[in-house]
Amino acid sequence: MARWRLVLARVLSGSADRGVRFADLRGLLLALGFEERVRSSHHIYTRSSVVEILNLQPCDGGMAKPYQVRQVRDLIVKYRLTREIQE
Repeated sequence: MARWRLVLARVLSGSADRGVRFADLRGLLLALGFEERVRSSHHIYTRSSVVEILNLQPCDGGMAKPYQVRQVRDLIVKYRLTREIQE
């Protein structure tokens, strides 16, 4: 579980939005209790305590899009999800 805490720290730092792998962002959301639904290249994440729906797509090369990393960071901060990583 330390891996997801490291990914969480990286996302929250905001210093490397271009360097976050999509698989790491996906795993972090799942560890935070989000449910995933995949339609083509769209990965849609929902959670009962979060009003917003995240719709993420990977970039070529397996990286997350920087603006989507910012969206995830904003949701984590807004709903104070930092302590909710499921172990």
